[in-house]
Amino acid sequence: MRKNDMKRRLKAGEVLLGAFNTLHAPSVLEILGLVGLDFVIVDAEHTSITPETAEDLYRAAELRELSVVTRIGENSQQVIQKFMDAGSQGVLIPLVNTVEEAQRVVDAVKYPPIGKRGLAGSRSAEWGLTSIPADYVTESNLETLIAVQIETKEGIENFDEIVTVNDVDVIFFGPSDISTSLGYPGELRHPEVLSIIETLGGKSISAGKSVGTIARDRAEIQYWKDRGFQWLCTGVSGFLTNGIRSYISDS
Repeated sequence: MRKNDMKRRLKAGEVLLGAFNTLHAPSVLEILGLVGLDFVIVDAEHTSITPETAEDLYRAAELRELSVVTRIGENSQQVIQKFMDAGSQGVLIPLVNTVEEAQRVVDAVKYPPIGKRGLAGSRSAEWGLTSIPADYVTESNLETLIAVQIETKEGIENFDEIVTVNDVDVIFFGPSDISTSLGYPGELRHPEVLSIIETLGGKSISAGKSVGTIARDRAEIQYWKDRGFQWLCTGVSGFLTNGIRSYISDS
């Protein structure tokens, strides 16, 4: 299994910049890797991306040494396992509202004795051709990254339990859904939204977790860096939109 440079760098305290990818084109991930993005999140929650189509995206990321995880919209072992077996280095699972749901993510991503993932000679295991199963299991449990997304009132209320779950590496705060759940839809920088993300982010850091959220420009990146957040991202579609608008306005 490929070494997870993203996980190592987070543990070293580095701030990493990434993007949600909603596009099906593998060449996009190659470009992201070539220009120096730290990681990409293949978004299989809000798109039609499947494990089959994601597999080519993972190949492109591997080719350019780009760290890649997948946001999967269903917290189910069988669904998560398909993306992991296809080659994802980890997951971002949305709508984690309870400690039991957070533990379910760990169980789906990690092999026993840590979790409950089923073992097979899949692509992630290089079809069993390069290592014995015991070595692969140990390496996979070390290298895979787990991020859980907090974005509802229920998740906020249960946060003190959620943050205690072992083997969760990153707590990610989704400002869009948090703003909606608090009654301020679309007001991502509403004082109450920011206060909750900052407070729970601080608790996450104290618990030894890395923390992530959306940062769409340099000002937002600096804002969250100043508060100890390490895993910051925007959207690939935003890169495309901003580039086109800049090109048009400069012409």
